[in-house]
Amino acid sequence: MPRYVIERNIPGAGTLSESELHDISAKSNEVLASMAPRAQWSHSYVTDDKIYCVYLAENEDAVREHAACGGFPADVVARVHTVIDPITGS
Repeated sequence: MPRYVIERNIPGAGTLSESELHDISAKSNEVLASMAPRAQWSHSYVTDDKIYCVYLAENEDAVREHAACGGFPADVVARVHTVIDPITGS
């Protein structure tokens, strides 16, 4: 399945408590379970005012459906074409 990076604008994301992050994650898991196997959550990065999520999904519509059903913003959804790392430059 294609990989996507989702940018979610969430003011104060970096100050969310462990409990709040748990609740957000649990809601995401609940929605994903109902959508399986069309979308899978890999991991997320929490910054000051945004959360960047990495998903595998059949298409962008599945990513946006997950966001809508979970009540999450999906301000930018970008398909990943390739992954590079330091070894790429060796």
